[in-house]
Amino acid sequence: MAVQAVYFSDRDGLEMALKHPDTMLFTSKADADARDKILELAEEIQVFLTRKVEGLTDDQAERCAMAIAEEKDLFQKALKKPELLNAEQE
Repeated sequence: MAVQAVYFSDRDGLEMALKHPDTMLFTSKADADARDKILELAEEIQVFLTRKVEGLTDDQAERCAMAIAEEKDLFQKALKKPELLNAEQE
């Protein structure tokens, strides 16, 4: 039997990572670091949304922020070409 190292983001926490191993456990440190950066960005977006959008609940802000952070590359492209946000994804 071989030993394999797995990585997860501290922001997710071990318990959450074990509940969702397909999306929160990684075989490389680089992938775990990338997940951590997405979570860091999502936290900042959540604070921004909560401050800017009146009536937005914390849960709604968190879900919106995570969606934006996970698709940050698409949003960066959409700043130049907005129709990309709703284009059919291949």
